[in-house]
Amino acid sequence: MLLAFDTATQFASIALYDGEAVRAELNWRTNRRHTVELAPQVDNLMRLAGIAPHEITALAAGIGPGSYTGTRIALSFAKGVALARNLPLMGVPILDALAYPHLPQPTPLCTLAAAGRGRYVWALYRGDSPQPRRLGDFHLDKLPELLAHLQPPLLFVGELDADARAFLTQTWGEENAILASPAQATRRAGALAELAWLRLQAGEIDDPISLSPIYLT
Repeated sequence: MLLAFDTATQFASIALYDGEAVRAELNWRTNRRHTVELAPQVDNLMRLAGIAPHEITALAAGIGPGSYTGTRIALSFAKGVALARNLPLMGVPILDALAYPHLPQPTPLCTLAAAGRGRYVWALYRGDSPQPRRLGDFHLDKLPELLAHLQPPLLFVGELDADARAFLTQTWGEENAILASPAQATRRAGALAELAWLRLQAGEIDDPISLSPIYLT
């Protein structure tokens, strides 16, 4: 049983995954209360799924890019448990996990997460691969600069408020700026867990001591 955490932004998510299905998942807006909310929510998740602590055999954490504090909370929690119980740990970029449920699909896609002050962390992905395949690096920009790097049409997936969604469609048009619905654009630890499980099966395990978060400035 794999336990996955993502607290990289104000939206947090945790999930249990057994290799065949997501056994339980919780998603919520933290309002910057990651530190006090994460452990109780993990307890709630495990009670809902009927899973005991000794049944957890692997861990995964979103490693950003995201907020400095938020990203460190999930990763520190996962690293502490991994070291204490000698469990395998996989770090997964949150934008990869955000892209994964939408693949494959006809057009490339851009995944985004709010980074404050009108800025977004984002990455561009191929649409024709069933696994996340980034086209370039992670970036940090405001929406006008972000669009200057990209070519339409694109599917946009991520934390976009009403103003941001309106800006994208007014700038590129609805046929070129294809927006995932708010429900479809929610980051889910279940997707992160499945990507981590695939890495676990391939033997791609991270060192819990050296695993570091991704920060953009």
